[in-house]
Amino acid sequence: MRILFIGDVVGSPGREMVEEYLPKLKEKYQPAATIINGENAASGKGITEKIYRRFLECGAQAVTLGNHSWDKKEIFDFIDDADYLIRPANFPEGTPGSGMTFIKTPKAEIAVINLQGRTFLAPNDDPFRKIDDLIAQAKKRTNVIFLDFHAEATSEKQAMGWYVDGRVSVNVGTHTHIQTADERILPAGTGYISDVGMTGPYDGILGMEREAVLKRFLTNLPVRFEVPKKGRTQLSGFLADVDERTGKAQKVERILINDDHPFFR
Repeated sequence: MRILFIGDVVGSPGREMVEEYLPKLKEKYQPAATIINGENAASGKGITEKIYRRFLECGAQAVTLGNHSWDKKEIFDFIDDADYLIRPANFPEGTPGSGMTFIKTPKAEIAVINLQGRTFLAPNDDPFRKIDDLIAQAKKRTNVIFLDFHAEATSEKQAMGWYVDGRVSVNVGTHTHIQTADERILPAGTGYISDVGMTGPYDGILGMEREAVLKRFLTNLPVRFEVPKKGRTQLSGFLADVDERTGKAQKVERILINDDHPFFR
């Protein structure tokens, strides 16, 4: 079975790329399931119920989040009823929402897990101990387990990859918005990439207007970051073919669509 993942969707430019290219990607690759990271989908920080539901209408089966999960306050009004919107599972006990969901496909059920790293991010619960518990729960229903590890440090991301090798089918990294070229299948059968990259503005800095970011670096003064509404855009994604019986990855592939890497059917 094939799983398609689309990396951090940033603002309206990212959503427009999903609208335009997700149907084309599904036609070309015929994935059994599509997962989107949507934590930056609303103006670059957070997600709204309308955007979440639109992702599902466009063909996603699950939407993962990250450190910007709570930036749009309306999420507290709907996350507990949004069965396929998952926030990092290692947020403290009592946090609204869930960190794991299950997707039904014609071939097999897929467990989708979201975790957040702690290096250079908030000191949430230990993601390594948490994944042990979640894998045990997921294995009661399926061998196909997909992990979105939303983390800053590539060292922590690689550590997680080796920690879950052979126990999850796919471990993708998100959050840093720059696609890494280290896609591989680890020795025990886990498909891995340190960061899938982002979907949104191509000529900004991490999806934000570059002038504001440059001012911050040049002056060290606080500035307001905005998602540019005009300009070139890109889509970053990841494909994994998984043996639904064993849960092992068989093939992985990066997807990058922009003016320098045009899409071909």
